[in-house]
Amino acid sequence: MSVRKAKHGWILTLIFTILSVIYVLPILIVIMNSFKLKAYINRYPFQLGANPISQGWDRFVAGLQRSFVGLDNYVEGIKKIDFFRAFGYSLFITICSVAVIILCTSMCAWYITRVNSKFTKGLYLLCLFSMIVPFQMVMFTLSKLANMLHLGNPVGIILVYLGFGAGLAVFMFCGFVRSIPIEIEEAAMIDGCNPLQTFFQVVLPILKPTAITVAILQAMWIWNDYLLPYLVLDIKKYKTIPIAIQYLKGGYGSIDWGAMMAMLVLAIIPIIIFYSACQKYIIEGVVAGAVKG
Repeated sequence: MSVRKAKHGWILTLIFTILSVIYVLPILIVIMNSFKLKAYINRYPFQLGANPISQGWDRFVAGLQRSFVGLDNYVEGIKKIDFFRAFGYSLFITICSVAVIILCTSMCAWYITRVNSKFTKGLYLLCLFSMIVPFQMVMFTLSKLANMLHLGNPVGIILVYLGFGAGLAVFMFCGFVRSIPIEIEEAAMIDGCNPLQTFFQVVLPILKPTAITVAILQAMWIWNDYLLPYLVLDIKKYKTIPIAIQYLKGGYGSIDWGAMMAMLVLAIIPIIIFYSACQKYIIEGVVAGAVKG
């Protein structure tokens, strides 16, 4: 039996290693092309340069020296799209939206779980329903409503993200809140805590694993989102990074591939760092909300 398990484990390891390479390979290709001239990106997008066997090693090395331009693509891209301005808007929208989602949905989940009524049951079902409604069904109405309410700015779009992110967050928080013994909250109230004090001093610290999981999932979505900011924001004034990168496309289908690859690398670095620092909390939060609930 042990030999059989070892054999199966080796096979699974090989399969997941191949899958990991497949997932990582596109990122490595983008990083490699971000240092190459546009002409070489078009001719040799998946390799460093020409084939050394067909052209000879000396010509291959000389071609590499000509094809790689160092940080020129990064400098050019930053200038063309005003990268740091777009980065500031993306950072502000992501941080504020995630903070608002965690605060509002955790309080909502606590209320839904602790108050047993038809209203809370209906509210919970409404949050679940919002998770299965395709975005394409509401995007035109959303765009019109956001324009009527003057939400086409970095502050207004936070409310839009709260609406779209509430379903999943409430679902996860409700699963975890059910695992918290109500006696802890009753003891806090006996000690003189009002409901707000009970939530912020007792319940919210216990919700930390799930809150971090929600923060990671929402941050990755909001940071990389293109369609919602494009529909809601006044893009003449406010451009997030995904929108700004699209402006590297010129007329008649021309694209500055070098600058675009460089900006894509700069765009994914913050979210990779954030995910790497917090990834251990994802499984912990999901399991805690699913199993304990």
